Amino acid sequence: MTLQKKLGLGALACALSLQFLASIPSVTLAADPSLALGSQEIITSGAVLKKYVWSTTRNDKVVTANASVIEVDLSNPNVKLDPISGAPADLLNKKQSVSQMVAGKGAVAGINADFYNTQGEGAPLGPQITSGQLISTTSTLLNGMYAFAITKENVPIVDQFTFTGSLTALDGISFPLGGVNKTAYWGDDNTFSHQDAIYMYTSAWGQINRSNDGTTTPTEVLVQNGKVMQIAVNGVVNLLPPTDGYILRASGTGTDYVVKHLKVGDTITSKYEMVPKDAWNHYDVKTFKMMVGGGSLLVFEGKPSYFTRDINSIDGYRYRARSAIGFSQDLKTAYLVAVDASGSGSGISLPELQQFMIQAGVYKGMALDGGGSTQMVARPLGEFDSQQVIKTENGNERKVVNGVGVFSTAPKGEVKGITLKGQNVLFLNESSTYSMKAYDEYYNPVAVNSMTTQWSSTAPLGTFSGNTFTATSAGQTKLSAQSGKGLATIDVEVIGRAQITTMKINAGDISLSEGQNFKLPVLVTTQSGKTREVPANLVQWEVKGIDANVNTDGVLHVTNLSGKQSAQLIARYDGYSTMLTLPIGIEKLWYDLDTTGVMTSAGKYPAEVGSSVTINSSTGNKNIEIAYDFTKGKGTKAAYALFNDKWGAPIEGEPQYMKMKVFGDGSMNWLRAEFNDADGKSYKVELTRNMNWKGWNLVTANLTDYNMKYPIVIKSIYIANPEQGQDERALQGKINFDDILFVYKGQLPALPQNKVKLTVNKSTASLNNKTMTLEQAPIIMSGNTMVPVRFVTEALGGTVSWSDSERKVTITRGDKLIELWINNPNLLVNGDTVTAEVAPLIVNNLTLVPLRIISEKLGWKVGWDPKGQIITLE
Repeated sequence: MTLQKKLGLGALACALSLQFLASIPSVTLAADPSLALGSQEIITSGAVLKKYVWSTTRNDKVVTANASVIEVDLSNPNVKLDPISGAPADLLNKKQSVSQMVAGKGAVAGINADFYNTQGEGAPLGPQITSGQLISTTSTLLNGMYAFAITKENVPIVDQFTFTGSLTALDGISFPLGGVNKTAYWGDDNTFSHQDAIYMYTSAWGQINRSNDGTTTPTEVLVQNGKVMQIAVNGVVNLLPPTDGYILRASGTGTDYVVKHLKVGDTITSKYEMVPKDAWNHYDVKTFKMMVGGGSLLVFEGKPSYFTRDINSIDGYRYRARSAIGFSQDLKTAYLVAVDASGSGSGISLPELQQFMIQAGVYKGMALDGGGSTQMVARPLGEFDSQQVIKTENGNERKVVNGVGVFSTAPKGEVKGITLKGQNVLFLNESSTYSMKAYDEYYNPVAVNSMTTQWSSTAPLGTFSGNTFTATSAGQTKLSAQSGKGLATIDVEVIGRAQITTMKINAGDISLSEGQNFKLPVLVTTQSGKTREVPANLVQWEVKGIDANVNTDGVLHVTNLSGKQSAQLIARYDGYSTMLTLPIGIEKLWYDLDTTGVMTSAGKYPAEVGSSVTINSSTGNKNIEIAYDFTKGKGTKAAYALFNDKWGAPIEGEPQYMKMKVFGDGSMNWLRAEFNDADGKSYKVELTRNMNWKGWNLVTANLTDYNMKYPIVIKSIYIANPEQGQDERALQGKINFDDILFVYKGQLPALPQNKVKLTVNKSTASLNNKTMTLEQAPIIMSGNTMVPVRFVTEALGGTVSWSDSERKVTITRGDKLIELWINNPNLLVNGDTVTAEVAPLIVNNLTLVPLRIISEKLGWKVGWDPKGQIITLE
């Protein structure tokens, strides 16, 4: 949620607040939102990771949010908290993901921290004290911003702080310091921070550029060992700040002071400190161990606080990923809180975050940067490397300015425990690598020498090569790893056909379209109740009815649908089969400038954005070109191709997919289509969240994901550069689009309407009243009517195949696949295991099958005349 003015910038912030107030959702919070602990794991001595599912009610609907909380015991001498940034040198302006910071600094866990200006140099808006050293001071022109700190006595604090400082020249004249290592910003009163001011930049500032954004003209002064070494009036010192001094950046009246009172060779004195904003609080900030800045106060004395800053400009009332930090009432526990957007509630609002924090144990706490910046990493028990423990909002780990790291300060201890990690459900011919992890009495990892580890399996279900087990037989086993006196085991199930109760192709309700790729995951459920996707390379595919293939990644590529009506996709694993029958989608071209089109015009948001729409033919056929310039304006920016002057164009029927050719510019921007449904509700349909290609590419959107009420109207195609992460995308460029078409659901072909009559113990039969002779008459066995499978199936429009090696009959009819084995009552029906009362059998070299279960599963209508023992099938 990082943005230039996200923390309020005077008059503009007020305007933003009014704008966002109109869009705040009307939400009724549950009177008693519930918090369920899903799991917890020790990270290191004094730090534990807890996973929660938080439930609440929004507008009479229960929704959930997934949250991770790292609890740190501040009374434990073996753990500490400290800011992390620009690892390994603790430099500002070196943005990194939290994973990179944790790895670079040797932390065992961490969370993202302060807000920052995405268009600035990459410095936090708030203060930062790392290992007792002041790295950055507070932004004094912004009100209501809190900081989290720990005193020398290890007491946690959440409070507001301010800065006081001055420079004194050799002639005794002083000038106030604005701050240390601050990026330029606009204050709440619309004052520009670096106007008529002097700021200090120390060696923690990792850039030569020091807030030179063109708003003010800089004058810079190099100071080393308390002496002025260089003055650049209306210019810059082209150096990084030295370790034995600092660089002053002045402008306006600050420049006047430099010109009048400073000379090269003069001594200069600087004094500055951070102090509590509330004079009643007597903290000695100079002795603090650490401090990191944040946003609004959220929890005060175990209750929701009023918001100390306007939260509309950080989407505070919307449902987003969130980060926060706080401490317990007894001052002994610090809480690092991350809520991701993966639950049914798509994240939480700040009022909901307040409720969650209180239930998790926070007595006083504040907001950290959230949204796309929310990240939390932690080291699993026995592991040396940390890993992301939440699902980040955009699927990637954004580079941020700083974080809060959890560090182990414990000595090396004796081995306490050993764990074995790896896959506990395997398929035949699948290999899994297992790792033996050990940890000491302080729950820190201990290196295990793999050469001394002995691996074994209690049942002969596979073989080991080093620590990799390859399954060759189905069943249950226990894998063991022994190193010295340490022993670790893991229960493993190897799945073969006999262990499977259900196998399904989980592709959803789709219609096939030529040239498209469709992922075909195959899910298996075992008799023990475990469900897992079969590795794609272990599935054998058979495609009937269309020209297509399924690759080893389980992706169906459709090459030709000309003259086709449907596709039968058969997946097999270890003799177990399932089938998915899909109709051919009906494609209708809607927009093509060479043959048809809709009046198209340009639109933009906000007003400062540059946007144009033109007809272009330089890339081939006539197409629409959208040119955009996002260098001006604030917030999310967009350039539109509006259809029918923003009123939109109607789309016939109920399309399932939208397809469009797009000439990309590699900008990383988003591409969307905007629709209105029959109720007038607006939908932003994503075509891509990352335009990372150049040249023509076909993009597809699944419209069924949006549950629009038909009929629908398409209003626009537009390029979007969202507010979050804007510094990662191109601000200028152009894209082209052409050949917009919609795909409609096809219908499976109708089955033949034939009628078959059979008589028990008689070899005569009729097909559509035409008499025929059977090689084997139907019989009754154990109260079940047995019929000749090939004659009956083919007469009713199906096909039958025989596998002599397996003694198996395969029946295919329409969207049904049945497989039967001679003398085995268990049969497969579209991937489900079904048990018949009587097994199929062979009589006179012909296969007879139980009529009742076959007719039920194939959808045949069965008539029975008990007097004449006549069977009617249709």
